[in-house]
Amino acid sequence: MRMNFQRKLPIPQEVKKEFALTDAMVAAKAENDRQIRDVIEGHSDKFLLIIGPCSADHSEPVLEYISRLRRVQDQVADKLVLIPRIYTNKPRTTGQGYKGMLHQPDPDAKPDMYKGIVAIRELHLAALRDYGFSCADEMLYPENYRYLSDLLSYVAIGARSVENQQHRLTASGLEVPVGMKNPTGGDLSVMMNSITAAQSSHTFLYRGWEVTSAGNPWAHAILRGYIDYAGKSASNYHYEDLVRVNELYAKAGLVNPSVVVDTNHNNSGKQYLEQIRIAKDIVHSRRENPDIRHLVKGLMIESYLEDGAQSVGEHVFGKSITDPCLGWDKTEALIFDIADKL
Repeated sequence: MRMNFQRKLPIPQEVKKEFALTDAMVAAKAENDRQIRDVIEGHSDKFLLIIGPCSADHSEPVLEYISRLRRVQDQVADKLVLIPRIYTNKPRTTGQGYKGMLHQPDPDAKPDMYKGIVAIRELHLAALRDYGFSCADEMLYPENYRYLSDLLSYVAIGARSVENQQHRLTASGLEVPVGMKNPTGGDLSVMMNSITAAQSSHTFLYRGWEVTSAGNPWAHAILRGYIDYAGKSASNYHYEDLVRVNELYAKAGLVNPSVVVDTNHNNSGKQYLEQIRIAKDIVHSRRENPDIRHLVKGLMIESYLEDGAQSVGEHVFGKSITDPCLGWDKTEALIFDIADKL
């Protein structure tokens, strides 16, 4: 094999024991999980905002961002459930570029997977311990999920991963909501098949074990736009798109039909400022149509402390080093506007 096996890494159980949750943190996560599940199941009229940087890069600006979200959450708790994005793995279309904190806890240094495992766990621990947030992350590598399984309240399956069998089967065994994105080509049947697989029980191989999953009733759709046949961005968050997804849910006979709209990526054409308009459009659609209100349970928004993005090697505090994000002032104003218009 053309691989150099560097070192054996600790298993998740060992890492969890060394970097453990307190009883208070376990209770806080359980309450967060309940609130999010209630929204997905339709028992709560609150609206989810899965919000934060495109990818976490340094702990300090991420925690500063989360501290600001905490203050806002306390003011909009009657309308919104904020779920901070702490995305510690970054999918790369060509495999090149910054792959996230798991690979490089210091973006300016060489990859170090052990330091990365510790860094991402400590970051999620701090968010829960200090601010009461159990956060969202993308499950880019199913076998790595258990390093954070006791800390996450929301998991996303990306557009490049949603057709992968191991992602689908692993999602079927999670105890928290899992959002399945439509693939980059936009085929909604692929997304619906993924949700069906995630809501079903399976027997499969995971981390060297034969396991049986119970099925995940909170698996649901994330609409993130797509790339059309000409290679151009196309959106799929409009009224007609949502009606179509509602019909597909009914045809598939799935439980808890739910959609989260990703306001960035191909829905915005990667024009990050468009997220403000798209978010407001979705809130308007929900107000106009009871079926859409019942279906659309939240938004995914990419935001950070500073507007835009910078290159790796630049050091503007709280500015994304991957996709451009909304800055804090715009983010705060948008959150309050959404809460006001729900």
